Amino acid sequence: MTGRPGRTARGGAQTSAGDLLDLVRSGRAVTRGALQQMTGLSRATVGQRLDRLFRAGWLREGAGGPVDSPLGGRPAITLEFDGSHAVVLAADLDTRHARAALLTLTGEILAERSGPLVVEDGPETVLDGLGRWFAELLTETGHAPGAVCGIGLGVPGPVDSETGRVVQPPMMSGWDGYDIRGRLSRAFTEHTGAGPVPVLVDNDANLMAYGEQRTGYQDCRAFVLVKVSTGIGAGVVVDGAVYRGVDGGAGDLGHIRVGTEALCRCGSYGCLAAVASGGAVARRLTEAGVPAASGSDVRDLLAAGHPEAAALAREAGRRVGDVLATVVTLLNPGVLMIAGDLAGTPFLTGVRELLYQRALPRSTAHLDVLTAKLGERAGLIGAGALVVEHLYAPERVEERLTALGV
Repeated sequence: MTGRPGRTARGGAQTSAGDLLDLVRSGRAVTRGALQQMTGLSRATVGQRLDRLFRAGWLREGAGGPVDSPLGGRPAITLEFDGSHAVVLAADLDTRHARAALLTLTGEILAERSGPLVVEDGPETVLDGLGRWFAELLTETGHAPGAVCGIGLGVPGPVDSETGRVVQPPMMSGWDGYDIRGRLSRAFTEHTGAGPVPVLVDNDANLMAYGEQRTGYQDCRAFVLVKVSTGIGAGVVVDGAVYRGVDGGAGDLGHIRVGTEALCRCGSYGCLAAVASGGAVARRLTEAGVPAASGSDVRDLLAAGHPEAAALAREAGRRVGDVLATVVTLLNPGVLMIAGDLAGTPFLTGVRELLYQRALPRSTAHLDVLTAKLGERAGLIGAGALVVEHLYAPERVEERLTALGV
């Protein structure tokens, strides 16, 4: 079992339907016999609890056919989580742009859209816009609003995971302490006519890290993703779970002081984001006569092979790499992933130059430093996964089954 408080692997009555679902979803036990063996429950009890999961539509017989039973006898039918019984909505906000998607419970994107949504326009306007996008995605795919089991949202600021509210966000003027969960749930209801659904909110870099780690690096026990766009932030996944710190402030690399006199958007001087973010590079390009208003403009210039943009991106990478030497020494990750507008060869080269120069060889001996694999979809996939893991966690399965009358 997973070692959750109050539950034991062979705890009989303490092993719930949610625990059985967790064992099947994780692949640790995919037959009735294996569930009996893992939990110590009787065949009849396992059958009763599985029956509730079947009636809820959450479990089905696997398509792979019978397999050898761990208890001997006839081959057993495999079990699998039925990811088709509901869908998830997800959105990823940047400072001036957003993406939204409709996903299956197993993380497949069924439809998506993107466009300008400016966080400085305020939460009322932005969240209402997302509610409208969600309704359009449901119409496009033919899904009923009632099929949505939850919504996940990534935002460019620190989030208190207990309340879903951003806490003193430097780049989200007017959002501090705002009830994002409640407003987005209402926007969904207003634009679709459906009832309220659970809404989970997290920092965008956290969700990108979670999406990348779950998709391609599940065996990596310590995973770090650094997003360099308008600002700079990091997501950290340790032993498969996002590490958020005491109140959601973990990973706020952009506001580490690096000894310069540059003024940051947070109001302080000398922050890393003030000299090495996409916004900082855009300002330096503009001063040099190359118009660039944001990190996305820098990304376009880098894609076009602009030499001055490449040189400044490499310099920014060196500054970030200097800070990451400390991060790598502290966390000893197996993967350090660079994402966001500046993610590319010039910036990555700069990161590697300073990182390997400043960090101890022991800290980097088993470290892979690379760019993001999922691109702009990472945050959406991470947001969807966060919702699914929340709703189908063993401690919530029982109350949800009861609410369904199962």
